[in-house]
Amino acid sequence: MAHQHSSQPRLSPSSYEEYARDTALLLAPRLAYFAGVARQEHVTRAAQVMGVPQSTLSRAIVRLEEDLGVTLFARKGRTVSLTPAGRTFLTSVERALAEVERAAESVQADADPEAGKVAFGFLHTMGSETVPGLIRAFRADHPRIRFTLVQNYGEAMIERLRAGDLDLCLTSPVPDAPDLVARRLDEQRLRLVVPDDHRLAGRKRIRLAEAADETFVTLEPGYGLRRITDDLCAEAGFTPRVAFEGEEAETLRGLVAAGLGVALLPPPAVARPGVVELTVTAPRAVREIGVAWLDGHPDTAPVAEFKRFLLSRRGHLLPD
Repeated sequence: MAHQHSSQPRLSPSSYEEYARDTALLLAPRLAYFAGVARQEHVTRAAQVMGVPQSTLSRAIVRLEEDLGVTLFARKGRTVSLTPAGRTFLTSVERALAEVERAAESVQADADPEAGKVAFGFLHTMGSETVPGLIRAFRADHPRIRFTLVQNYGEAMIERLRAGDLDLCLTSPVPDAPDLVARRLDEQRLRLVVPDDHRLAGRKRIRLAEAADETFVTLEPGYGLRRITDDLCAEAGFTPRVAFEGEEAETLRGLVAAGLGVALLPPPAVARPGVVELTVTAPRAVREIGVAWLDGHPDTAPVAEFKRFLLSRRGHLLPD
């Protein structure tokens, strides 16, 4: 017995995706019209409720049925009733329209000048004191603004900024890239942290070159503070001998307290026992802190307000 073959061409997976996308683009504008007619079961009443000409609504429903190749309504004059296929379609359409409505409400809420949302990234070392203080000061005048807070190292935050996951980020070093806008806000002195029983622990100041023979504990490559550490050591005339690499400054302080090395670190929020922190006199050991955002990216009202606030803190961003 001969097999009959379908006259329709087979579609590759990519063709199916294109077909589904094209179909969605055709159907989407007509779904609300369909749902409105289905609820009213009358074309004229639906047109009045939706504020569109009756002819426009009728044509949209006819085109929808033609595109689907399915009769959605049984007609009797201006009165209509759903066919079984129409009832099945309506269930999915109402779910889709409700999801679109929720999405619209969500983005509108995030952009609300009084109660919107800011996605804000910052370095781990700024999480215990600096950022909480900034947000507390900002919310004194904007108590209903919400924040999504992300702690990470600099390069990871820049990636998330480019991906649209963040509106603003505090980072160091201040990035220099053509697709970003960055503003220097402050600088933070770095100290050489040594164990309290170290040969240098009795000193208050030190030239970094005097630590050339020490074992260092540092952040991993890719972290801004690691790059600054390597650059400062190079300026002092040596390459640091690294024994341990970590992901968080306070972990490094713990390693120093355990006698596993020395580290260049910003000052802690709370003094840690077991270590001594020495002022580095040469080279000038600081890290610049800046705020960055995506160039050309439009700001919502809450983001614009928080950006203005951060820029107003130039020179006194960090706690005393």
